[in-house]
Amino acid sequence: MPFASVADKKALEAQMPWSERDVPVTLHQLLSKTAGKFPDRPAVSYQLFSGPKDPAETLSWSELLNKTVQTANLLRKLGVGEKDVVAYVLPNANETILALLGGMVAGIVNPINPLLEADQIAAILRETKAKVVVTLKAFPKTDVAQKTAEAVRHAPNVKTILEVDLNRYLTPPKSWIVPLVRPKNPVSHHAKVMNFVKEVAKQNTTLDFPDSKGDRVAAYFHTGGTTGMPKVAQHTYNGMIYNGWLGHELLYTEKDNVICPLPLFHVFAVHVILMSAISSGAHVVFPTPQGYRGEGVFDNFWKLIERWQISFIITVPTAISALMQRPIDADVSSVKNAFSGSAPLPLELFKRFEAATGVQIVEGYGLTEATCLVSINPVDGEKKVGSIGITFPYTDVKILKDTPDGPLECAPDEVGEICISNPGVMVGATYTEEDKNVNLYHGDYLRTGDLGRFDEDEYLWITGRAKDLIIRGGHNIDPAEIEEALLGHEAVAFAGAIGQPDAHAGEVPCAFVELVAGAKVTEKELMAFCKEQVHERAAQPKHMTILDELPKTAVGKVFKPDLRKSAITRVYNGALEKAGLETRVVSVVDDKKRGLVAQLSASSEDDSAVTEVLGSFIRPWERV
Repeated sequence: MPFASVADKKALEAQMPWSERDVPVTLHQLLSKTAGKFPDRPAVSYQLFSGPKDPAETLSWSELLNKTVQTANLLRKLGVGEKDVVAYVLPNANETILALLGGMVAGIVNPINPLLEADQIAAILRETKAKVVVTLKAFPKTDVAQKTAEAVRHAPNVKTILEVDLNRYLTPPKSWIVPLVRPKNPVSHHAKVMNFVKEVAKQNTTLDFPDSKGDRVAAYFHTGGTTGMPKVAQHTYNGMIYNGWLGHELLYTEKDNVICPLPLFHVFAVHVILMSAISSGAHVVFPTPQGYRGEGVFDNFWKLIERWQISFIITVPTAISALMQRPIDADVSSVKNAFSGSAPLPLELFKRFEAATGVQIVEGYGLTEATCLVSINPVDGEKKVGSIGITFPYTDVKILKDTPDGPLECAPDEVGEICISNPGVMVGATYTEEDKNVNLYHGDYLRTGDLGRFDEDEYLWITGRAKDLIIRGGHNIDPAEIEEALLGHEAVAFAGAIGQPDAHAGEVPCAFVELVAGAKVTEKELMAFCKEQVHERAAQPKHMTILDELPKTAVGKVFKPDLRKSAITRVYNGALEKAGLETRVVSVVDDKKRGLVAQLSASSEDDSAVTEVLGSFIRPWERV
């Protein structure tokens, strides 16, 4: 059925309630159904390197089903029951997909970002009480194995480590060299270490245990985590299958080829792309362990499109910007659409991509707390660039504002908090920690913390983030206004605006930018540009910093906590230096109760002098 308008959404919903849809109940049922329909068609392909002629490994749907079942059987033998957790700390690889799917069939899978530090990984392993961890065997140019070993040392529940050796993807002579240069893993821990591929190969290709009888929690995804204090969101079969059903119903068939250079520890790649492929039989290509971050991926991207005859591109704004700085040097006529998520897409970037490729970018919106999908600009309908489109079938969104009498629904174009109800929302149990679910809902609606509005055509717009607001002397400033102005400068590729500490106003705006490759502009010139473009005087940045690269999350969002830490350090050290004190901020940490805390160097100076200087700022400090 077409999905081009709000009327199409309502027509799909009118057919029957979601609970009456004839969809599989468990992941094993879903995967078995697709493998039965398309046993020999390609399911997933993986390249260790990015070249258009580099070796690739493809698994058919029947092979993927068999290996998933073997993985699940192994995990059950290792003590993973339906309520037990298997974590993986892996870059993208076919083994990552098997750990993901096998973990969901056997128990609860917990993907962990391999870019996190050991203490952050350990915190997640302790929070989820993981029994088994799947990770890399020590390999050149990566420290994933070493970090995971250190993390396991501080996670007493972990009994087994299953190692994945990327050397099997190499051919001679490279495969001969790796054992000679493989880094040592000096960390000792309590867990038993086994070879993932060898142990999986020993298992039966039919389930050794009864499949789940109904819906249950099958995945934990951490949000945040980069601060060392992750929140762990719970996902059910029902929510994941709903995301997959949307992809199949509205987008993909078994004849589509989808390129997904996004990480398999994030819901975008797992629920939006992989689950949609499992539902539809589409073929997904994963280039390199690091995806878009992989060596040569941007340079070879268009050639990979031609190699695999890609029909759908999955991307994020940061990747689009990088791709537009490279020539289209291959036949990309197979591409039907490009999907962008994770962050708002600047209008100029949308136009440049469309002009260069002849393909429109479709923007959508989702969040980990809702399993993922919420809304999209309809593929076959009107696309309002800058909006996040219309809500998906069976997803209800309300824009609510708090009043003394309780939450009140906003009128069209009135800004409030985006609140969501759909099959992916676990009301009352979004996070594993009960206290983190307090005040997270308005009735059956999840509070996202995103500020937004519906226009008169029922298209959804994000206007900011409640916690991202810059509060200057009690006046609320939306950082998006500053960022959009800066993105209008031809030299600016990405921008992030935050509130920097101010002794008088509490916060004042400041901005950080990353320039387009080869562009030249000064911070002073950008300040002058902002003064012309940001009409509200209070919102004009008081400081501008040009960075070689803005800190970003794995899916391309500007990572503002790092920008805030940088601003606190700069402002506090400037104040201390001006006062003639030797004390300096050496780091800024995120404390669970106090928020960002400046840590000061040890010094013989009287703390009363430091208090006099820093006491006027709202952010706390401490000696280390």
